[in-house]
Amino acid sequence: MVKETGFYDILGVKCNATPDELKRAYRKLALKYHPDKNPTEGEKFKQISQAYEVLSDAQKRELYDRGGEKAIKEGGTGGGGNFASPMDIFDLFFGGGSRMHRERRGKNIVHQISVTLDDLYNGATKKLSVQKNAICERCEGRGSRKGAAQMCMSCHGTGMQVHVRQLAPGMVQQVSTVCHSCQGQGQRISQKDRCKTCVGRKILRQKKILEVHIDKGMRDGQKLVFHGEGDQEPGLEPGDIVIVLDQREHLLFTRRGEDLVMSMELQLVEALCGFQKAVQTLDNRTLLVTSHPGELIKPGDTKCVVNEGMPMHRRPFEKGRLIIQFSVVFPQANFLPKHKLKELERYLPEKMDAEQPESMDDDLYIYADLEDCDLETRKRYTHHQHYYMDDDDYASTGGVQCQTS
Repeated sequence: MVKETGFYDILGVKCNATPDELKRAYRKLALKYHPDKNPTEGEKFKQISQAYEVLSDAQKRELYDRGGEKAIKEGGTGGGGNFASPMDIFDLFFGGGSRMHRERRGKNIVHQISVTLDDLYNGATKKLSVQKNAICERCEGRGSRKGAAQMCMSCHGTGMQVHVRQLAPGMVQQVSTVCHSCQGQGQRISQKDRCKTCVGRKILRQKKILEVHIDKGMRDGQKLVFHGEGDQEPGLEPGDIVIVLDQREHLLFTRRGEDLVMSMELQLVEALCGFQKAVQTLDNRTLLVTSHPGELIKPGDTKCVVNEGMPMHRRPFEKGRLIIQFSVVFPQANFLPKHKLKELERYLPEKMDAEQPESMDDDLYIYADLEDCDLETRKRYTHHQHYYMDDDDYASTGGVQCQTS
């Protein structure tokens, strides 16, 4: 039994969510609240990352379900209450590597692109415009003319300043901050020597058009990586651009692995006597779904058409199944006059006679007529009535009493 639901609520999933559901929820929220996209939502991004870090680990999730966030912070898994960096989790999830690896490369850029089920079925090419940092070509990333940059004397070229704070007698704390004099660059450039194109920043914002090729059979959430096309920084290897596919819902079909699932509604006469119905496929072919006379379709039945599902990724000539879930619509009340019902009854299986006690006379029967009922209304009324009965009301009724003679 789950003691707390806070982490589940943050991700917007149920307590019995599968690992795939957790991944989908994290992906959508992490992209939405990433600091690059929403600079003011840093705390929200941190909460999303911590929730996913716990729930995506089977051992941590079990501990959280038993003891809540307190159990995680007390270090029941041996890791203590230390959470990983939100950016590390984000990069690992989207294939960007660890923070140590990221420090040797420029930033990765993650974009979500909306696709339809038709795109994933037939394949498609989409153009995406992205903004990224590019090294200034005029100054070749120096920010100034050659030899004009001088070491910052405030931080001695490190880009960081160390401040010592005394917490108590004999206790000091060192705090590292970005150097304000050089803004972390480690060098200073006079105003007259700065590059006129990048104004000493060494990089420029650049728009790039990417052609995203979507292969047949790709899935929702699948990632396409453009290596070396991410942000550039002087002295670092360029990062990657990661494209995440986000599938929109289809009106008719639902994807389930390599299968396509659809619902089909039949009239009672079609379910009993056979039918032919046309189904438009995602590649604009027409399937004639046929039920032969005498082949009974019951409400809730499921049938399938082999090799009419989704193409398999990198094996597009192999397909899954088209699964059809049937519902049967019964005719309205009094659709036939009574004398016609008797005629219809002759063609249907005979009724099964109900067992009747031999000793009971006809005049002892109580005939009960069927009426429509709303179970939800009854349930709400009962709950309302119970809620307003307090102890005094219960006492006034006498509680439960036994009849005595």
